[in-house]
Amino acid sequence: MNALTRRLATVGSALAMAGSSLLLASSPASAATSCYAAGCTGLDPSTTICQNDARTVSVSDRFGVELRYSPTCRAAWARATPGSDAPMLVGVQNTRGDAYTTYTTGAAYRWTQMVNDKDIEARGYGFKEVGAQYGFTAWY
Repeated sequence: MNALTRRLATVGSALAMAGSSLLLASSPASAATSCYAAGCTGLDPSTTICQNDARTVSVSDRFGVELRYSPTCRAAWARATPGSDAPMLVGVQNTRGDAYTTYTTGAAYRWTQMVNDKDIEARGYGFKEVGAQYGFTAWY
């Protein structure tokens, strides 16, 4: 009887551990979040659902900076692609004054946080300190 109790306890413990593993696996900490318009301001697009339907709506006249836009989130951000004319500051701004920047060396994709783009416009830009040169996307 003692051996049977021990076996049952071992099986019960194994089942409990397996069950807790399933619970943990079903709710990952890195799950993408949802936001909309002003609620997206300041968020990283890579940690939201906004990246899922994002498209490039404009490319800067210099430096190859892209303005990315998500119709689901109604948010925009700027992105520099690998090999773009770096190093440079990459930025995004909207007509309400929200603005974010990041610095890129051109070795990898770099992007800014998002700005609201619902019923207003946004644009991206690149800035090179040498010669104080700007390259802007169109407003979108």
